[in-house]
Amino acid sequence: MTEHCCEAMTSQVNRHCDLHPDPFGCPDALVVFSQRFQEYGLIIHDGGTATSGILFCPWCGARLPESQRDRWFDELEARGIDPSQDDIPAKYLDAGWLRS
Repeated sequence: MTEHCCEAMTSQVNRHCDLHPDPFGCPDALVVFSQRFQEYGLIIHDGGTATSGILFCPWCGARLPESQRDRWFDELEARGIDPSQDDIPAKYLDAGWLRS
């Protein structure tokens, strides 16, 4: 389990609902975390998968980690991988690429 800035954020990101396996369908889910990009977002409950990115924790006020989205795309491009057309190597599907 990934640790986050505070207990409230960890609880929200790891929230599990027996009625709604998808957090975007659960009205009680507030925050999603992308391991791949190290990004946090507030869920916009409009029937889709929209989020609004956040830079600070709504509960403790801590500054959240800088997004690694640009770096992720840069690394794939450097390896000649087009994520819109090519298979993405498994290590790039979560935070594994950040550790290598």
